[in-house]
Amino acid sequence: MMKSPLILLFLTFFALTAWAQAPASDLPQNPAASVGPLNPNLPTLFIAGDSTAAKNNGNPVQGWGVPFADYFDLSKVNIANLARGGRSSRTFITEGLWDALLAQVKKGDYVIIQFGHNDAGAINAEPPGSTRPLRARGSLPGLGEESQEIDNVLTHKHEVVHTFGWYIRKMISDTEAKGATPIVVSLTVRNHWNNGQIEVGSGSYRAWDREIAEKAGVAFLDLTKIVSDKYQKMGEAAVKDYFVPDRTHLSKAGADDQASAVVAGLRGIYGEKVDRYLSAKGKAVPPVKE
Repeated sequence: MMKSPLILLFLTFFALTAWAQAPASDLPQNPAASVGPLNPNLPTLFIAGDSTAAKNNGNPVQGWGVPFADYFDLSKVNIANLARGGRSSRTFITEGLWDALLAQVKKGDYVIIQFGHNDAGAINAEPPGSTRPLRARGSLPGLGEESQEIDNVLTHKHEVVHTFGWYIRKMISDTEAKGATPIVVSLTVRNHWNNGQIEVGSGSYRAWDREIAEKAGVAFLDLTKIVSDKYQKMGEAAVKDYFVPDRTHLSKAGADDQASAVVAGLRGIYGEKVDRYLSAKGKAVPPVKE
């Protein structure tokens, strides 16, 4: 049965309104793969993460992985930002985003792994009385081998849910199996202040990232510390414009600032090994070492 033009107009308006009100971390225009063809003759630096790194809509929400490319000479290295908004370490894997990224990884590449903002969410049910939409994306807390079997209420599939540590270790081992180098990066800083002090870290994820990286013998880039140290010197008022529309997601200026912090950390870890791939803008960023 054909719908009248008036009904079609109403349905279109309703869909657009619902889309406009979607949480920034789950905007539908945030693609799983926002990069063009990769030059197979160049090394590639991949980014696996959530909305704090992803493309998002860019107006006003932006992830640090977008301006990150400006810090590199793209005639010498590919930058592949495959971060996806709203994802946890668990759902980045279960939705096939990790396999899609891994399929492109070759020997000599690098993979940045940054998760945690969404890992503290519900496993399969929101707490009683919660008004939040159910996303069923949380990982079990901790670094152990515990697991929980569920019938996922969203995907309607049986699933074994693991700990945050299990998922990050899987990404590390999968990357190394391809002959590539994993880099574990701690969380972006949120705009949370208490008595003039910026929040350092969100829960235990920063500490877990460090422990995972140390035990696996891979690089750990403490983005949380680099950024929080800088924000503390800048002060709360100066940092305000780096975040939109909440205290977690970044504006274009905030994304660029945190991208430069990632570059600072990479320079501190790898020195000349990464310097040769940087643009003039990247070489202007002072290295930060732990």
